[in-house]
Amino acid sequence: MLLPDLIQMGLANLWRTKLRTFLTILGVVVGVGALSSMVSFGIGMQKNITESFRKNDLFTSMQVTAQELDLNALASGNIDTLLKEKKKEIVLSDSIVDAINKLKGVSVAFPELQFPVQFKYGAKETTTNLRLLPAEMTKHYPFNEMVAGKYFETDSDQAVVIRSDILKLFGDIPADSILGDTIDLVTVVFDVRSVMQNPFMLLMSPKNLPVKDSVLRFPVCGILPAAAEFMSDRFSGNVFIPIVTGRKIPNLGFNSVWDIVGKVSDSQGYGSLYVRVNTTSDQVRVQKKLEGMGLHVFAFSDQLKEIKQAFLVMDSLLGAIGFIALFVAALGIINTLLMSILERTREIGIMKSIGGSEGEIRVIFFTEAATIGFTGAIFGLILGWIVTRVANVIINAKLRPEDLPQVDMFYFPWWLILGAMAFSILLSLAAGLYPAGRAARIDPVRALRHD
Repeated sequence: MLLPDLIQMGLANLWRTKLRTFLTILGVVVGVGALSSMVSFGIGMQKNITESFRKNDLFTSMQVTAQELDLNALASGNIDTLLKEKKKEIVLSDSIVDAINKLKGVSVAFPELQFPVQFKYGAKETTTNLRLLPAEMTKHYPFNEMVAGKYFETDSDQAVVIRSDILKLFGDIPADSILGDTIDLVTVVFDVRSVMQNPFMLLMSPKNLPVKDSVLRFPVCGILPAAAEFMSDRFSGNVFIPIVTGRKIPNLGFNSVWDIVGKVSDSQGYGSLYVRVNTTSDQVRVQKKLEGMGLHVFAFSDQLKEIKQAFLVMDSLLGAIGFIALFVAALGIINTLLMSILERTREIGIMKSIGGSEGEIRVIFFTEAATIGFTGAIFGLILGWIVTRVANVIINAKLRPEDLPQVDMFYFPWWLILGAMAFSILLSLAAGLYPAGRAARIDPVRALRHD
């Protein structure tokens, strides 16, 4: 018999037992739907997080410190052993910053400077961090995607940029309404005059601290978008000011957390530097040069391998859950084909008695198994897509009252669609191996006597 005739015979056999075929295909549909939706969730999470990292330039940015930090000690909370021993102490000075800015591949480098301030607008106020940034950051995210207004033009501008998140604390003020308005920044400064007038004031009452408030007023020149959905932007804080202007603001705050663990006050240098390179390919080269200068570099790209391994484990676990459902469907295919053998034993005997070979018998059963797998894969992918769309709508409905950005938690790349179809067909063919072999080995003499 010709191959088209054998395929047509296999399809006809499935059509004769429509209910049983439907239930078997339904099992494959559920299995493929579970597998595809689970894997698409893992892929979607990986895609969203990776794109968020790349959008925030975390793969092209580095943090430079004068001392090497023991991150294991940081995780355990053992601050005493947090700083590793150094043979030679390097001060992170302006000359170091200038030298780094001259390196090939470096887009911008500057000291990480920030301190707490009281943010006042009208009759309302809140406490936040004030971050000092150079005007060059206008080329990079998120400062190149302003919601309203514009970023600083020079490092000495007398203006501030605020993040739209802070407007929620004041009752969801429209960005256009605060743009151009003046806000007050209140910092705490050391009151030298009070100490000079009364040197024993702290001994008399610990509550009488020699500090006072310093109030400065700045217009709002720009509004930044809200923090990213999967992770906060690399630049913490809700208020940003030009670096030269910000250095003139008196304060008692620390510039960064590295100032605490790095004991910067002892060296009179910066706690840490922020370095951004032009491309990911520049990152390795610049990192080696910085380490050659005796500096210690923390680059998020160094953790990329561990992140990919974590995603691989997660995708494997999600895929295993879907595979269990598909494996159960494979057992249903074996059961269906075995039942078909029992019902068609006499028919198989007649085929073999008139010259049908074992290979042709196998082709018929493989056709039935492949058809079940292919049909189940098509409708399973449709089911998986529908389930993920419904789940995505529900997730975003939960995020909407919190005024969080909409997010697509699931992703169906072409390789997943084609892979799911191929895997379903191959698994169905594997499930048909035993029934097809058993049908091919039927003795035609006994089969003809079969009732």
